[in-house]
Amino acid sequence: MATTSPPSPPAPPPPPSSSAPVRPVRSSPSSPIRIAAIAALALVVLIVAYILFAGGGGATYHLEFKEADQLVRGDQVQVGGVPVGTVTNIELTRDFKALITIHVDGGLVPLHQGTTAQVRVPSLTTVANRYIALSPGPNSNPSLAAGSTLPASATKEVTDLDQLFNTLNPKTRKGLQGFIQGTAEQYVGQSKTFGESVELFPAFLTSTNHFFSELVREQPTFTSFLVETAKAVTTIGARKEQLADLIENQNKAFGAIGSEQSQLASGLKQLPATLEQGNRTFTELPSTLAALTKFIETSRPTTKPLKELLEKLHALVTTGTPALHDFSLAFSRPGADNDLTDLVRALPALAKQLESTSPASVTALKESVPITAFFGPYAPDLAGTLRTFGQTTAYYDADGHYLHASPILPDFKLGENNTLTPASSPTAALEGLKSGQLRRCPGAATTPAADGSSPFVDGELLSCDPSETP
Repeated sequence: MATTSPPSPPAPPPPPSSSAPVRPVRSSPSSPIRIAAIAALALVVLIVAYILFAGGGGATYHLEFKEADQLVRGDQVQVGGVPVGTVTNIELTRDFKALITIHVDGGLVPLHQGTTAQVRVPSLTTVANRYIALSPGPNSNPSLAAGSTLPASATKEVTDLDQLFNTLNPKTRKGLQGFIQGTAEQYVGQSKTFGESVELFPAFLTSTNHFFSELVREQPTFTSFLVETAKAVTTIGARKEQLADLIENQNKAFGAIGSEQSQLASGLKQLPATLEQGNRTFTELPSTLAALTKFIETSRPTTKPLKELLEKLHALVTTGTPALHDFSLAFSRPGADNDLTDLVRALPALAKQLESTSPASVTALKESVPITAFFGPYAPDLAGTLRTFGQTTAYYDADGHYLHASPILPDFKLGENNTLTPASSPTAALEGLKSGQLRRCPGAATTPAADGSSPFVDGELLSCDPSETP
């Protein structure tokens, strides 16, 4: 700042004589302005000095981390990527935590409650250039005094690459390892080709830039593509275990293909002849397609009846499947002598035996007819007696077995004209009832039929008494 020196004072007047009175000295009219200017200049100097030096000392704070994350003294402390301090000391606490001491420049102090700290690195693949990223709390919160300690709850450690790999399950890590090894094996001995690819890489970037320029020109379509791609990636991420298995199986498949290089080479040698044959086939294909088209057009009127036939046939097949299964079991069942096939195989031997026994059996049956004719009408009774004695001896019709019974009431007796009259005693009620009828004919227990079919005497061949009726 340029300043002008004040003008030199005028020469002092000659000393007055002792006899002359002393006059007061009058101040120059510019003296108050000069004093105000000097005072303003001093005030500006003080303000600048305060701004430059008052906060320049900064403040020291302590940060408590679960581990030091390979921090060293001198590492930067940043806020939004701007350096605002350094790490000055690293200590180990009694509970085995890292106590990091940082010095923050005066332009940021004091810090306020709500401030958080995190260790960060420029890349997950490096252990150098680590720094502490501060996130200052709002200025409306109470301030933190110099020397305060941020607890472990307000700090966060760095995420190392190993921690990222530890989040993957063993199958995924194994698949990733196989992918990396396979990629390395793929480029073994391809250094020259890879160098040529690197030379063409700038042209590739140029064409890629042109491609993406054309791609983003249609913003709605590109946005829809990104949204659908995100959905697809989300769906694939939900199937990460299956994807890991797929990658592992693909690695095995490619390994198997690589182990069959001689067969693959032989197949490639035969490929030209195969393509030539395929070319001839495709040349003749139009005539085949024309014939097929004509066939389809000719059969088109029959498609509707064929559809109805197939629908009905489907119902028939569905219904007949169990029956066919039963028929199959009837004709051929596992085991011996339990199906129709075994029966047919046994028929020749049975027919050979019947050739000699049938004539004699027929003669015996004819001669036994007069003897067994009497028992024929009583066959149901005999069969019921032999099977279940006394339970199913009654006759039967289309509705099954039936039984005719006559109730006997001891208070009435059967009088003239088959009318019931009061009986004087139980004994009198039994008068008129017949007993000892032991030679009844079939049907004699009921009222005789009008056509004379009952009682049944079989042309008087039965030795029964038709007069024995109720």
